[in-house]
Amino acid sequence: MSIILDHVNYIYDEDTAMAHAALTDVNIKIDAGEFIGLIGHTGSGKSTLIQHMNGLVKPTSGTVYFDGKDISDPEFDRKALRAKVGLVFQYPEHQLFETDCFKDVCFGPKNLGLSQKEVELRAYEALKQVGFDDDYFYQSPFDLSGGQKRRVAIAGVLAMKPEILILDEPTAGLDPKGREDILGLIKKLHDEVGITIILVSHSMDDVADYVGRIIVMNKGKVVFDDVPKEVFRHRQELESIGLAAPQVTYVMQELKASGFDVDIDVTTLDEAKNEILRVFSK
Repeated sequence: MSIILDHVNYIYDEDTAMAHAALTDVNIKIDAGEFIGLIGHTGSGKSTLIQHMNGLVKPTSGTVYFDGKDISDPEFDRKALRAKVGLVFQYPEHQLFETDCFKDVCFGPKNLGLSQKEVELRAYEALKQVGFDDDYFYQSPFDLSGGQKRRVAIAGVLAMKPEILILDEPTAGLDPKGREDILGLIKKLHDEVGITIILVSHSMDDVADYVGRIIVMNKGKVVFDDVPKEVFRHRQELESIGLAAPQVTYVMQELKASGFDVDIDVTTLDEAKNEILRVFSK
């Protein structure tokens, strides 16, 4: 299972005076089991790109392949694709609408035409996967905290049993504890369930501790696509397009400038801790 974008271009308002390119010659391959951070500032093309991955948007030119098949082919089953490539939009809790959490999570699998027993089993499993307490199953989702609502929304996508889970700014609007909880949940889904994860964010700190690969977008183009350490070595280029390296990287730079022989390519708190202990234990 893989997603391939082959020379994908997308133009908004094509053939009008307002026409502008949202994606320009994008070439990406995403393999099964990857944990990818898709990074870019507002307007960089991130959201347009992920909507191509499950067929919500059709390329102006170029091709999107899922498992080797062109998803624009008239015979391709795009409904099945959207079950396999789950998309959790920014502020997904705004899409909650049922009278209780369990019914809300049942909505997706119910629309797949499954039996009631299978629908309820999937909903239960999905809520447990996101660490949702049984006591809240039959409570109105509108009475929950922001973090709890987001868990229910993610569970609603997981109940479709996707092979790929795309999350658009999943920590937006949450407090630091909520951000940490949601990112930890996403990592657990990747590590224990084996779902391919595409985490969309404008924050390097959100992805530095988790992803194995970072794709950086700017003005509709892919400007970097590599492992985190290699991407973060381009600090000046990232800053020039409104992004930055993780905060801990800048701390290590300041330590280096102060005369401490530390590795400035450190990107995570654990790496920074180990590097500082190494230097000061000499």
